[in-house]
Amino acid sequence: MLQVSYIKDNFSSVASNLTKRNIDFSKQLHEITELDDLRKKIQSEYDSILNESNKIAKEIGILFKSGKGSEAEELKSKSISLKPKAKELHEKLNNVSEQLKLKLCSIPNIPNDLVVKGKNEENNEVIFSTEISKNNKNLIPHWDLSSKYDIIDFDLGNKITGAGFPVFKNKGAKLQRSLINFFLDKNISKGYNEIQPPLLVNEDSGFGTGQLPDKEGQMYHVQNDNLYLIPTAEVPITNIYRDSILKIDDLPIKLTGYTPCFRREAGSYGSDVRGLNRLHQFDKVEIVRIECPTKSYEVLDEMVEHVKSILSDLELPFRILRLCGGDLGFTSALTYDFEVYSKAQKKWLEVSSVSNFESYQSNRLKVRIDYGDKTKKMAHTLNGSALALPRIVAALIENNQTDKGITIPKALHSYTGFKIIDWLLNNEKKIIINILNKVPR
Repeated sequence: MLQVSYIKDNFSSVASNLTKRNIDFSKQLHEITELDDLRKKIQSEYDSILNESNKIAKEIGILFKSGKGSEAEELKSKSISLKPKAKELHEKLNNVSEQLKLKLCSIPNIPNDLVVKGKNEENNEVIFSTEISKNNKNLIPHWDLSSKYDIIDFDLGNKITGAGFPVFKNKGAKLQRSLINFFLDKNISKGYNEIQPPLLVNEDSGFGTGQLPDKEGQMYHVQNDNLYLIPTAEVPITNIYRDSILKIDDLPIKLTGYTPCFRREAGSYGSDVRGLNRLHQFDKVEIVRIECPTKSYEVLDEMVEHVKSILSDLELPFRILRLCGGDLGFTSALTYDFEVYSKAQKKWLEVSSVSNFESYQSNRLKVRIDYGDKTKKMAHTLNGSALALPRIVAALIENNQTDKGITIPKALHSYTGFKIIDWLLNNEKKIIINILNKVPR
């Protein structure tokens, strides 16, 4: 969240830059400054009473030691009379502080200067794109290919759990595992340290990275224990450093981790959610950075180039978009989306977001940098998907379908142990099983 001091010192520019999100936050910003002024006033009154009480307590001690009991008792009565006022002010202070916190939580991050004003994804800027092959006729979408090759079973997932929970089978499961290992190895080769975090987090963790309060109702909540299933590995990994003071020599911090991710995706429907396009449970490999503020945008560019190299290795057509204000995430100052092209569906599919949150998350997390000269500043946090699997898998099997089967990109051969997902082999297995089932015993 934003710092009150920053809002007060830069009120006009904060209000102006936030209009890039197509919402006028000036009323809320004014309320924040007024609440902060009130908080300071109450704090001053409360501190004054506490100081007076402490002063009286010392005087009482001196009087008793001097044998002036009657005078001490008079002061004691005065001290007792201050307690109700102190209690009242303390309650007011807590109330106003909570109101201020809630108001601050309702204000999104300030968009970077590179972010253009726009209403939705249609206004995002394409800053890079590879060529798309024109040989896209008569291609089968991945939900039909999955059944044909017996690699993903959507109906079985629906039976076991519900829609949005597919079952990966045979070479589909191996492809899934291979991609996870490939992504992790690529990240580790660039200096990221691997983390295997919990899949459930508490409220403090959800608040720290900005998922809570959950305005869209997208998180799965385990009510009995008041825990939340993670929507991304960003949440537990970034929270490793919650309430931390980092030495400048500790930076940069570079972490990567694989986790299943869980999202309710409330309100999602239609063709955009078919097959692997939108799931409630999916696998994703994440990269997280904690950086010095002066280096965070240089690091963001580095992360974009890294994700770019992974997609190039997978030989998938892709493009990079810089998100406009209307499509920018609540906590992000600048985000680049990566999309791969689905030749069968004839559309772009998002597979990664790489974002700089500046100090927005670290202010919630209380992650500061100690520069060694008595100076402490909020760190900058960044994260990106490297990569989210479902739509990568969708594009891989759609774009690489041939008459003989689904070919596997060369970069994955050492991970999968096979170069093709063969339709005949899968179906031969089914035929043999059917024959064996019909043989009299």
